[in-house]
Amino acid sequence: MEEMSLHVGSLSATTASGGQAPRDLRAWIDAVERIGQLTRIREEVSRNEEMGAITYMAHQEINAPTLLFEKIKESPPGYRALWNPIGSSVDRFAVAIGEPPGLGVMELARRCKSKFSLSIPPVIVDGLGQPANENHLRDDKVDIRDFPAARHWARDGGEYIGTCDAIITRDPDGGWLNVGTYRQMVQAKDQVGLYLSPGKDARLHIERCWSRGEACEVVMCWGIDPALFIVACQTFPKTVSELDFAGGLMGRPVELVKGEVTSLVYPARAEIVAEGIIPPDSQKLEGPFGEFTGYYGRPEDLAFLVHVKAVHHRDNPILTHALMADYPANENSTLFSVARSARIWNDLDRLGVPGIRGVYSHPAAAGGWGMTVVSLEQRYAGHAAQALALAAQCPGGAYYAKWIIAVDEDVDPSNMNQVIWAMSTRCNPVEDIDILRNTWSTWLDPTQNPPDERPYGSKALINACMEHRYIKQFSKRTKIRRSVYENVAARWAQLGFTGQPPQLWALED
Repeated sequence: MEEMSLHVGSLSATTASGGQAPRDLRAWIDAVERIGQLTRIREEVSRNEEMGAITYMAHQEINAPTLLFEKIKESPPGYRALWNPIGSSVDRFAVAIGEPPGLGVMELARRCKSKFSLSIPPVIVDGLGQPANENHLRDDKVDIRDFPAARHWARDGGEYIGTCDAIITRDPDGGWLNVGTYRQMVQAKDQVGLYLSPGKDARLHIERCWSRGEACEVVMCWGIDPALFIVACQTFPKTVSELDFAGGLMGRPVELVKGEVTSLVYPARAEIVAEGIIPPDSQKLEGPFGEFTGYYGRPEDLAFLVHVKAVHHRDNPILTHALMADYPANENSTLFSVARSARIWNDLDRLGVPGIRGVYSHPAAAGGWGMTVVSLEQRYAGHAAQALALAAQCPGGAYYAKWIIAVDEDVDPSNMNQVIWAMSTRCNPVEDIDILRNTWSTWLDPTQNPPDERPYGSKALINACMEHRYIKQFSKRTKIRRSVYENVAARWAQLGFTGQPPQLWALED
């Protein structure tokens, strides 16, 4: 068995500031149910489009609760499915990373950013008695079709078992473990189609193994806690393991057990885990699938074919599903508006860009992928242009994003009314828009045709900041005096208003 390059720590490893995340998916479900953010669907439903339709319809409302389907026609009694764990709820994201509900989206992004800067290595624990090992299926007993995989959309190519998941592979050169989220379609009782966009880490690992004539080992976790899903969805440097960042986000090490038929590891408290291999040239037609853009992705085409050798699962397992759709029904929406924002913000800090007040990936922009807004205090000539270029190409923000917008520090990047106002009053299009070409994109982008062109994209850099060379002469913005704001805010309820007074970014000192 190949030695794993895994920085294993102990339970006394450095912990993150703030609270710890729920220990597993079931603890998180209990926590969000207590705050009224879970709906149990007890009526019998079908895996064939019906769960997807119910989720899409229920999630037309922002902050709609996550849905737990408890009786599914084509699965054994007790097998359940949880759809859109985060959805458009800032509070459910907060609970997932051990923060209190009620935070504003930029404050949550700031706290997420702080936790992403920490690294807590995982720990290996004894597999005996761990929840993920309550049941085992090996060899000819493997049958993944019992789990409530689903056809999300009418034209999907089949039932998808992996959408809200964590896929673990190893870099065959450096040995580090990658954790990513990639879609998987059920192909047979013991076969899964694995789709990977160009440039994704797992794809690089598979192609590297194949170049050596070797099979690539893979572990697929299909029922996971939302904190691990948040990390698996993000782009990190290709020479580090996402498991370390997951530990930092959760405030404690990820507990792992050793695989039974591969040399990999898997989370000890996952709901469902499948160990498999991808032999050289193992491919099969897969797709299409309704994607995060709100369109079907590439037409049916070859994808990697995983041969499942063992399955481990909890009693009465819960399969997690992420509906890809237009906002607000897209599971990626709030997840990316917070986590991707935090990742880009951290990258800008590491690159030494000063004065960054906030970063926001708007959830309506193809599930948070399509637009990044950076708020900064301009400190020198070219500062805004530098922030734009780096936000567009840093590891956390390079994939797909088409619109990168810079605004001044008096503009809340999460408030699109303010962003559009800044674009309309501070941006001179002929001077303030640049284009980057041949950037990292995806086969899932419907604007690129024919599809062969899709791995290469472009980005618009929009400078909606006050023109720096004339910033002292720029027209003054109307703002409320700070002392007046504080006086009014203190009397908000007395004045007859309900709720909290609005938080204003721009005040007159």
